[in-house]
Amino acid sequence: TEPEKDSMFHCSSYLTNCPWSQASQLLFINTSARKINMATVPPGNLVFLLDVSGSMDMPNKLPLITSGFIKMVKTLRAIDTVSIVTFGETVQVLLEGVPGSEKETIIKAIEKITADGYTPGEAGIRLAYKVVKKRFIKGGNNRIILAADGDFNVGMSTEKDLMALIQQEKQSGIYLSCLGVGSGNYKDSRLYAMSQKSNGNFAYIDNEQEAERVLVTDITKTLFTVAENVYLTVRFNPAVVQHYRLLGYENDNTLLADTIKQLKGGEIGSGHSLI
Repeated sequence: TEPEKDSMFHCSSYLTNCPWSQASQLLFINTSARKINMATVPPGNLVFLLDVSGSMDMPNKLPLITSGFIKMVKTLRAIDTVSIVTFGETVQVLLEGVPGSEKETIIKAIEKITADGYTPGEAGIRLAYKVVKKRFIKGGNNRIILAADGDFNVGMSTEKDLMALIQQEKQSGIYLSCLGVGSGNYKDSRLYAMSQKSNGNFAYIDNEQEAERVLVTDITKTLFTVAENVYLTVRFNPAVVQHYRLLGYENDNTLLADTIKQLKGGEIGSGHSLI
């Protein structure tokens, strides 16, 4: 739901019967952010960080991602720049700082990408941060868009080290958005946690239509953050509500269970709904 003209957010709630428990009810709370016109978004310094390891060599993984990025490139402006970093058998920079007006150059580079080898995720992430910092735009949208199945099997010895690296880099104003693809060895919680630690956002892509929605139709959600630290607090009246259970937030369990970390709000993109 689009917010009122004088508001950045709209919040609504719905209470319904619970189909699997007659003694319970379902409460749905939706907070949606205003959608910003792409023409007014600051210039983008974008790095496409693509997992091209052997585990991505499936119809519902790398081909889905490359198709989505090609469609996205067609929407970029001349003031946007694109760099492409891949990690698989090797970690390399395929393109660096190509203007959005040179769409054919970017698309040809994406079309040539193939999958093979291990998954040196740490090295890929480090190289992507190096590239985006080299071309940092003050006041611009400096962002890495990571597309992977989350199976980082070569690199840092612990996930905690990887999260520390990402959290450290966000201090410089660089966002990391994560796109998850595939199934089987797909590590959903890892990609989600990475995006949360870096002031970015997360989306799961499982078909062509979803890839187009995330990377084209709703591109402002992926590319532009309107609020970095959003909290939604719900208080129940104990005289009415005896107990409750939060549904659909299994990915947050790991983050919430670690009491050492300070709880933080989430990042919301332009036109993004928080449910």
